[in-house]
Amino acid sequence: MNIARASIEKPILTWILILGCLFGGLWGFSSLGRLEDPAFTIKQAVIVTAYPGASAEQVAREVSEPLESAIQQMGEIDTITSVNQPGRSMIEVEVKSTYDGNKLPEIWTKLRAKIRDAVNDLPPGVGAPRVNDGFGDVFGLYYAVTALGYSDSEIHRLATWLRRELLAVEGVADVDLAGLPEEAIFVEPELAISVAKNVPPQAVVNALASANSESPAGSVQGAGRRTLIEGPKGSDSVSEISGLSIGVAGDLLNLYDVAQVHRGRVEQPSLILRHDGAEAFSFGVAGLASENIVEVGQRVDARLAELFTEIPHGVELSPIYQQHVVVEEASNAFLVNLAMSVGIVVAVLALFMGWRASVVVGATLLLTVVGTLFFMAVFAIEMERISLGALIIAMGMLVDNAIVVAEGMQIAMRGGQSSRQAASETAGKTQIPLLGATVIGIMAFAGIGLSPDATGEFLFSLFAVIGISLLLSWVLAITVTPLLGHYFFKRGTAGGAGAYDGPMFRAYAATLRSAIKARWLVIGALIAITVVCFAGFGQIRQQFFPNSNTPLFFVHYKLPQGSTIHETSGDLAVIENWLSKRDDVVSYTSYAGQGASRFMLTYAAEKPNPSYGHMIIRTEGIDTIPALSAELEAFGREALPQGEFRTRRLVFGPGGGDPIEMRVSGPDPVVLRALGEQVIDAMEGASPDILDARTNWREPELVLRPIYATDRAQSAGISREDVANTLRFATDGIAGGVYREDERLIPITVRLPRDATSDLRDQPVWSETGQHFLPIEQVIDGLTYEVQDTLFHRRDRVATLTVGADIPPERTAAEVFGQVRAAVEAVEVPVGYTLDWGGEFESSSDAQKSLNGQLPLSLLVMVVISVLLFNAIKQPIIIWLLVPMSVNGVAIGLLATGLPFTFTALLGLLSLSGMLIKNGIVLVEEIDLVRAEGLELREAIVTACVSRLRPVVLAAATTILGMLPLLGDAFFVSMAVTIMGGLAFASVLTLIAAPVFYYVLFARSESRRRPVAEPA
Repeated sequence: MNIARASIEKPILTWILILGCLFGGLWGFSSLGRLEDPAFTIKQAVIVTAYPGASAEQVAREVSEPLESAIQQMGEIDTITSVNQPGRSMIEVEVKSTYDGNKLPEIWTKLRAKIRDAVNDLPPGVGAPRVNDGFGDVFGLYYAVTALGYSDSEIHRLATWLRRELLAVEGVADVDLAGLPEEAIFVEPELAISVAKNVPPQAVVNALASANSESPAGSVQGAGRRTLIEGPKGSDSVSEISGLSIGVAGDLLNLYDVAQVHRGRVEQPSLILRHDGAEAFSFGVAGLASENIVEVGQRVDARLAELFTEIPHGVELSPIYQQHVVVEEASNAFLVNLAMSVGIVVAVLALFMGWRASVVVGATLLLTVVGTLFFMAVFAIEMERISLGALIIAMGMLVDNAIVVAEGMQIAMRGGQSSRQAASETAGKTQIPLLGATVIGIMAFAGIGLSPDATGEFLFSLFAVIGISLLLSWVLAITVTPLLGHYFFKRGTAGGAGAYDGPMFRAYAATLRSAIKARWLVIGALIAITVVCFAGFGQIRQQFFPNSNTPLFFVHYKLPQGSTIHETSGDLAVIENWLSKRDDVVSYTSYAGQGASRFMLTYAAEKPNPSYGHMIIRTEGIDTIPALSAELEAFGREALPQGEFRTRRLVFGPGGGDPIEMRVSGPDPVVLRALGEQVIDAMEGASPDILDARTNWREPELVLRPIYATDRAQSAGISREDVANTLRFATDGIAGGVYREDERLIPITVRLPRDATSDLRDQPVWSETGQHFLPIEQVIDGLTYEVQDTLFHRRDRVATLTVGADIPPERTAAEVFGQVRAAVEAVEVPVGYTLDWGGEFESSSDAQKSLNGQLPLSLLVMVVISVLLFNAIKQPIIIWLLVPMSVNGVAIGLLATGLPFTFTALLGLLSLSGMLIKNGIVLVEEIDLVRAEGLELREAIVTACVSRLRPVVLAAATTILGMLPLLGDAFFVSMAVTIMGGLAFASVLTLIAAPVFYYVLFARSESRRRPVAEPA
């Protein structure tokens, strides 16, 4: 039985489908997870290993190399990069894109096993490697806390209390604290007293080591019960620590007799954080992956409101970023855009097809949208920017199915047919072509949705939602649309006025006859226009992902390598003072020493470095960012000429790194630096748009090194380690245990008093053999300066220096890359050294490569379907000849608006191709059916095309107008212009070019079939 006819004759089944879509959609809407951007797995882990006292090159050779060698044995690993600094190795491991997130726990377990096995190959003195596989955790609820007037201890207790309370909130996975004051207990022996009484620093360290330790003391059994015994309590205050006894040569001394003991902040903390100019710490809340972040955020807000009365006076919590608010606002705004699009579609249909047809098609469209929400909930596809955008992208194809069926049914009923006959006839001849065209439209996006890399994962919901919505639109078009047409369409009388007798149809028929008559002129004009537009397309700016519409932008500030964190923080304070006077700034948060916690999935913080400063600046809206950013950059460069000052917009989508990057790899650091300078010179010489070219190795640092006098030192019983410990005692201090304060472990540091004025060469060194002090200058031959690389980068076990550069905000990375590529690639490199592009070029190339890997299969499926639909070759050729010409309207639209061709514009182009192929299939199929009725070729073409005029024009008009709400969305604007401009031109292709191509390809066979040739 015909499906469309059955939907009318057995309406109960169709009503079940209608109610299922409606109520299922309402359920799906209420239960769908909500995100700002689609989740994609950050397939990275970080291994941090301490090697105190070693230079950066030593760390690379003795720690990173054996660990990287072990990691490299894993077939799952894509790239291994490491940053080696004095005393510290940090290795980043990235898993191949072909492994999804479900495989990562198993891979990380294997990674830990490899690291454990490699520990045996590390030299003595190396700490245990720490593997962090939570590198990609996102703390989307991100707050700054200021507590002016409170002690450091009170601030720590406040932070611990907040973390404990928020971890108890349902759906919270973790709470990250950063920027807390870093304290230590400082024990500062008086040098003169220590030397006089022969109290070496190590004796103080040994006394402190167990001052606050916990040890088991066993248990006693008696009367059938066991009683635990606790060990004696250690020192639990600074005063008690100062009262510790030290045993020296059989005598006991109190610590306060030889040293000052006090508590204070460390001189060089790892992070200094301020919010709106006030000292602060931050806490970030991460939700469970299975939870709706909006609901988690609302629960956290509710809990914070409950805690408000318990938070001490003077403590302020200020949001830096609230993902749940952003998500809710974005979802609501996009749903409004979606509703506006549906409303525009219905209004256009009412204007050109009458209110009855608009109700039928509009109801089908609404059911398709809500039904899609139901299946999104079933398949756990979250509601986010990409999945909601997919509904807009698919709108033209969603409405097209229903328009074709409603148009055919309405015309048949006006001609006197019953609703059952009209439904049976219309659906019978269009359902298979519509299904084939729908599948082809879906396959246009398969290359993106099935791409295994981060971009494919980021955009998978696009493919999934388009696939679900288009298939559902076809099902509803051949079931619900006929039933609603049965209820709403009126039956006319046979022999009435023709359905296509209006002036619009007559004008189009006349135009089409003229085009067929001048077919070679038309084809030549189309080819010429296509060539010009392809040339114009080459002038369009290329961009991977567009700038975000979140009203945030960043400041990156870098002092010369070796600068202290306090210098960095002081320079940031200059910027804070400038921002405090701006009315267009909502808030600002500064970070000296490292970046922020990962508060967005697409945010990647810089690696820790005391000379690095970072700021997050929030504005009222994205419109104010360009001018503010330009003014701030001009001020920063003028006020802080000693550092590298630059601003950066937040970008949608996965990626990272600088816009322009070139990696130089090879064995010799000196050669790498020289090649890096050549690359910088080539970039700057080739383009004036290269800004702040730099290398990630930064400047070498001066390192002070004592010259160990082997003979004299060994005779005195002084080892190299004794010399190093003496110098460390005189500068940073020696670790002397920990002080327990609740759950905090505060380090105890033994060091020379800060007010001591003695020179390093005057320091006394303790001889364990002679049990006395010696001047250090007796066991060294002076101090010498060396120039060392303190940032030693490696990539896949090879020393790699990366040259990075910024570009002006009005230019795209692709434009500037095109300017510098030839010059940089012309740089001659010695044997054993390589140049490789990174940055946006690498990210977009990887995405294109992954897409191209899937695209041939998608195209093959699309071609096979089009051939099977017609069981012929000529008809598919006609349809596929139209596809390259779809670029014409895209080029015109983007050049006219000045917008770049982004990755989202590529999605629009794919959608456009699907719409064009779909319209072409239905049009060509209609021509075949009319020809089969016996009409001669030219009249068959004109009659069929006139009958398809209204569906094609309406589908184009509704889609183009439905894109209007997206013109204000920074992410989708280039895609909207692509579809609007492309579809306007594609409609001409469908209605003029396709019939002309059909006539050219079939004229000869028609002349053979008919004895009399048609007039030219």
